[in-house]
Amino acid sequence: MGKRLLSWFGIKEENETMMKKYLYEANMRSSIYMSVLVIVLEMWMIIRMTRTIIQDDLYDLFWTLTEKYYANYFLLLSAGLLMLLYAMRALYDHRKCRYLAVVVIAFCAAVCVFEVWMISKYSSASRTISDLQNYILLLCAGIGIIGFAVILLKNGEDKKWESLSVLYIFSLVCINFGIVISANSFKEGGQILTFLTMELFVICLLTWRPYVGFIVLTVSYLLFYFKIDQMIDLNTVKKFEGVIDFSTIPTGLGDGIKINGFTMWLSTLLLCISNYNKIKLQAQKDESLLKVNSYLSKISVEDELTGIHNMVYFRSEADKLMNYVTTDKENSVFLFFDIVGFKFYNEKYGFHAGNELLKNVATMIEQRFTKSLVSRFSDDHFVVLTKYDGCEGIVKDLCEKIHGLERELHLSLKCGAYRPGDDEHDPSLCCDRARFACNSIKKDYATDFRLYDKALEEEFRLKQYIVNNIDTAIEKGYIKVFYQPVVSVEDGTIVGLEALARWKDPEYGLLPPGAFIEVLEEYRQIHKLDSCIIRQVCREYRRAYDNKLPFAPVSINFSRLDFELCDIVNVLKDHAAEFSVPQNYIDVEVTESALTDKQDLLKAALVRLKELGYKVWLDDFGSGYSSLNVLKDYQFDVLKIDMKFLSDFDRNDKSRPILDNIVELSKKLGMVSLTEGVEDERQYEFLDSIGCKMAQGYLFSKPVPIDDLRERIYKGELKINDKYMK
Repeated sequence: MGKRLLSWFGIKEENETMMKKYLYEANMRSSIYMSVLVIVLEMWMIIRMTRTIIQDDLYDLFWTLTEKYYANYFLLLSAGLLMLLYAMRALYDHRKCRYLAVVVIAFCAAVCVFEVWMISKYSSASRTISDLQNYILLLCAGIGIIGFAVILLKNGEDKKWESLSVLYIFSLVCINFGIVISANSFKEGGQILTFLTMELFVICLLTWRPYVGFIVLTVSYLLFYFKIDQMIDLNTVKKFEGVIDFSTIPTGLGDGIKINGFTMWLSTLLLCISNYNKIKLQAQKDESLLKVNSYLSKISVEDELTGIHNMVYFRSEADKLMNYVTTDKENSVFLFFDIVGFKFYNEKYGFHAGNELLKNVATMIEQRFTKSLVSRFSDDHFVVLTKYDGCEGIVKDLCEKIHGLERELHLSLKCGAYRPGDDEHDPSLCCDRARFACNSIKKDYATDFRLYDKALEEEFRLKQYIVNNIDTAIEKGYIKVFYQPVVSVEDGTIVGLEALARWKDPEYGLLPPGAFIEVLEEYRQIHKLDSCIIRQVCREYRRAYDNKLPFAPVSINFSRLDFELCDIVNVLKDHAAEFSVPQNYIDVEVTESALTDKQDLLKAALVRLKELGYKVWLDDFGSGYSSLNVLKDYQFDVLKIDMKFLSDFDRNDKSRPILDNIVELSKKLGMVSLTEGVEDERQYEFLDSIGCKMAQGYLFSKPVPIDDLRERIYKGELKINDKYMK
């Protein structure tokens, strides 16, 4: 409550700095209007009165000027001119105008001489104590105006305290002018409009804090009414002297004047408060906008979490550095850092601990690479543009420190480096190559640093080619579907096919899946490939059905990203409907690793597939991500056992009992077991002995085009199950 009251009276504001700035600028703008108005009025009044006096009584000019309070007019004119000069300098930096202060000095010097003379003659003249007070006040104001006029001449730069001081003097002179002129006019039976006008000028054109406005208004009104009250008493005594008993004469201000004065005081005060609150509201809005702009400016160049530069700033500054003639490009290197194990660290210890780790790593990198361009690109990735000489030693030291930060989980820092050539200026491309070098050693425990070389150059070019040409490859039919048979262990007949993508490129020839699938997943374009495979499989089924050709159910691999990047379930549904493919002719394979992320999204999609009538296979079970929770939380039709269990079948005695137990577990869970990677008869016979239902591998066939597969079937090398023969 106390803070609200203080704020309401303008004593203390939350946005005090912004409020001071707004009050200053608002008052400087208002001072221009007010000072111009005052200058015009005073010059008009001086000319008008001088002309009248000359016409009436040229010989008594001096005493007439004294009676008409000419000094007040000249002082107000000087104050208005000085205020105009200060306001123009404050807002528009018009320094040349300051030389007009010479006129101000001349006027005020004349006023001061005149006031000194009037004070010296006070005792011999018929003046009141009020007149003496006015002489002294005008003299002090004149000296003050001369002082600030001299300051303006010497110093052309804006200083707030100077402009504000002149504003206060100007306001004081205006109010005093109103009091003196109106009191003199009132004494002679005139009006008090000059006083009211000056009050409105000072209080309403300018903006004051409520408590300041209250003080100024109250003091000025009390002084004014005290002054005219004295004049009423004095004039009444002079008028009725020697005629009427003074005790019966009413003296002082009447109730009507008091009520009108109070109403005017209150109205002016309310206008003062209203002006202030308007400025206050605008200041609050601007402060909020300033904070937002400041925040946006900050995050545009600074990483919000770590406080170091962000990717946008890095690319902008790196581009400038690489184009500088003075930059030693031969000794420049782009470093790309990746914290291996951060994802699991984050999952185990929580986001807060993960964020603290990122902050620590950012600080370490920034401290070690002083006078270098350091930034956080995304997640746990950092990039540095620095000198190549000595960088490997720094990276090695950083890697050791990162090892020291690990807790129960293993953490390591991998760094890829790229040294740009003389004609290479694109920071994005340089960063991509450094990242490519880093990714090439992510699975190499013994290596922490890799410099981009010619071998990586070929891989990188292929990677860029794949990313840039996937749309063209789909459009022109370079993406082909190869099929690998799935056979029944009981009779060796083909009971299914797995659709596998191949890229027959006119430049690179036949590309294996390992050359492009991981790249498309990294650049989040894998859904384009999988959608293409779904369409080709559906079209192949329709061709086989229409031509009465053998065609077994086909299993299609879905990537984890398919569920994020598109509605892959609807893609399958639409293509199957277009080619009239029954649900029992298409199965969906989902790798076990895909189920570790986005569980709600994938679970909902798998439920939809089951509801639509599609069988769902769990692929690569036992490939390194195995968790029995997957079997508990999801319902699968086929459990596809990874080929690694058969890769060391002869050398590792543990493989047999593990396979036996997995097959037995699949039976108890109501799933059909399928083992891939079968390469010889002994493996095949073992699978038969433990009750594995299906098998897949080179023993039967490698992935081939559908026509090659049918040719082998026609030759009798392979046999398809009778229910899939047309």
